Amino acid sequence: MASVRQIRRRVRSVTSIAKVTKAMELVAGSKMRRSQTRALQARPYADKMLEILGDLAKQQGDDETRHPFLTVRPVQNVLVLFLNTNRGLAGGLPSNMNRRAASFGLEQEAPVRFAAVGAKGRDFIVRARQPLIADFSMPEYPNLIDTLPVTRVVLDEYESERVDRVYLLYPRFVNTAVQVPTVKQILPIEPQDIEDRTVEDVDYIYEPGPQEVFGELLPRYIEMTIYEAILESEASELSARMVAMRNATEAANEMIETLTLIYNKARQEQITKELLDIVGGVEAMK
Repeated sequence: MASVRQIRRRVRSVTSIAKVTKAMELVAGSKMRRSQTRALQARPYADKMLEILGDLAKQQGDDETRHPFLTVRPVQNVLVLFLNTNRGLAGGLPSNMNRRAASFGLEQEAPVRFAAVGAKGRDFIVRARQPLIADFSMPEYPNLIDTLPVTRVVLDEYESERVDRVYLLYPRFVNTAVQVPTVKQILPIEPQDIEDRTVEDVDYIYEPGPQEVFGELLPRYIEMTIYEAILESEASELSARMVAMRNATEAANEMIETLTLIYNKARQEQITKELLDIVGGVEAMK
């Protein structure tokens, strides 16, 4: 059994760790609420844009005027925009995302390249020795303008035909305890994604015309899709970190209770031994 001094030192060490994890839990919780609000507020805008695109899709002409973002090409190269956490201490979220990226890459028949948002995703792609064409780091509470360089890289790769299909891999925020690794095809835009969201009983008049508006809105739709995914990723990271730090604090408190019992038992044994030594000494002097 460890000595009383060693146990006391370990209790102090675990208590300090519990204070740190509690502080990190509180910080992540305060940031999480703001990030969750931003992520949830972005969804209605994206839904309304899909409705407008669905109405415009019905008014499109023949395939000769089909927008390049809707044109399906033979798949020779695939690009995956991989969103992962910027830092660790987020429970199992980073490793879950990395496993999903690895399995998705193996499922593809065509060569796969990656563009990473977040240090954990970038590090995994580099360790796995997969082609990485770009990596980005987002600030806290990113705005749309912060995500435009990511969108520009994706659109340039697709428009130059260096890739023929683009997927978005990100942690979809469900609630504080659940974040689901999600794969979504963003290019070419699948027609059913927008045609199924047609506006009902609304007769819109578009200026200068439906085709021109449709062509302008499609790039905005890609921008909004990536921006929404980045907000979801941020909310997922902070939620996972808060839950992980809460679990760590609870585990530390349980360990402190266990160590305190062990300390008291060791201290009691030490006191009993000292008393026996005193009694033995007194008896020897008689």
